[in-house]
Parts: sequence; C-alpha cells; structure tokens
Amino acid sequence: MKPVPFEALIELVEKLRGPEGCPWDKEQTYETLAPMTIEEAYELLEAIETHNVEQMKAELGDLLFQVVFYAKVATERGEFTIEDVIAHVHEKMTRRHPHVFGAATARTSEDVLRRWEQIKLEEKARRGAAEPSILDGVSARLPALIEATQLTERASRVGFDWGDATSALEKLEEEVAELKQALMTAPHAREPLAEEIGDLLFMVVNLARLLGVDAETALKAANRKFKERFRYIERALRQQGRAVEESSLEEMERLWQEAKQHALGSSTPPETGG
Repeated sequence: MKPVPFEALIELVEKLRGPEGCPWDKEQTYETLAPMTIEEAYELLEAIETHNVEQMKAELGDLLFQVVFYAKVATERGEFTIEDVIAHVHEKMTRRHPHVFGAATARTSEDVLRRWEQIKLEEKARRGAAEPSILDGVSARLPALIEATQLTERASRVGFDWGDATSALEKLEEEVAELKQALMTAPHAREPLAEEIGDLLFMVVNLARLLGVDAETALKAANRKFKERFRYIERALRQQGRAVEESSLEEMERLWQEAKQHALGSSTPPETGG
C-alpha cells in the first residue's frame, strides 16, 4: 500500500466537512462521535486480543481518523486545532518523562510510574485542584473491570497494595466466604448480595493485576470461549433436528464437555485422556 502523509488525512477530513462534502459527516458533533469512538476502541481491543495484525492496522487507522475528525470539528468551533492536539501531547509526554528529557533518574518501570503519579498531582495542584488525588482521571464511565484495574494500579504505585498474589487470593477466599454467609442469612436481600458480589469482583481484578493478567481481556476471552462452546451445542443439536430448548441439561453438559475436548474457544491444546 502506497504511503500517505498525515497532511493528506487532514485534507480528506476537511473535504468531507466542506461545502461539497458528505452530508452525514457535516452533521457530526463531539457528542455524536463519542459512541463511535468507544466502539472503535473496543474493535481495536478485540484485534489485539485475537492477535489480528491486519485488523489492528485498520482499527488504529479508524481511531486516527476520529482524532483528526474531532480536531476539525473543534477548529470550526474556534476551540482548538490538530496542531494544538499534537503540541499538547508532545509537551505533556516530555514533561512527564524527566528521566528521558531531563536530569531525573528512573531505574525501573515502578520508579517511572511513581514519578508519573507525583508529576500529575503537582500539575493538578498548580491548576488549583482543591484536593488532588492519584485516582483523579480514572473515568467512572469506563467499563467496571477496566475502572477497577486502573484504580488498583494507581493505588499500588504509592504502595497501597496486597504485595503478592497469595495475599490477594486469601482475601478473595474471604470475600467468597462473606458472600456465602450473606446467602445463608438473607438469600433474598438484593443490596447486601450485590455489595458482596461487587467486593468479590473487585478482588478478582486485584488478583488478576498481581498475576500480570488484564481482567477485561481475560473476561473477553472467557466470553468468546463460552460463545464458541455453546454454539457447538446448538450445532450438534441442530444436526439431530432438535433445538436447544428441547434438550436436557444433561445432554447440553455432555456436548459442552465434547466442545472442551476439541478446545473450542480455548488458546490451549485439545484435552486428551487415556
């Protein structure tokens, strides 16, 4: 594919938004673009998870297009330009890497992250934030697993952490015991049960982080595995001229185990037995 300069993408967006451009593109605003940006980000995540390099290239292109598109809308509104966007991120990355562009030193990635959070707090204080927190900037609109991961990552950078996976696993077992107790004492009390399940999920995220596993990615993989194996059940029953609704749980469980033996949806080799 022939290389295209960045300026050509800017010109393309300008034409789409211009007098002779596309009616749909000319109608878009920050608000209408936002849901599409989230969708594009998740499509990129899926490409990364499935190791689809060609799809990654396409999805990164879609995100880059959206960045330029947002900047074009902003320029029309007299708010900022694409040059402002580039200058802002360039200045910020330079400022937050004093161990690369300044006299500071950082021997490990942990040193880098601690300094990063300290610099961010100093920036917020200079802007007049009343009570700056290292948790500022973790959006409450993120998917819950991603939000929990980011919250615990930031807290861990200042030493507020379990320290190791074994300690986190013990706490996870404690949360399971508390959920069991809640089920025994008040099996129909929705709010206490929801709170205990929330605590349990939060600890699962903590444990995943300490094991170097991204909880969102792991759950996405589990979702894909479930879909593949359940579709195997549907296909097998369909070949018998039957629907899922007409089968028993025992039949579906037998087919589920068949799907596991074929390693459907799994990144591990097929199961073998003697």
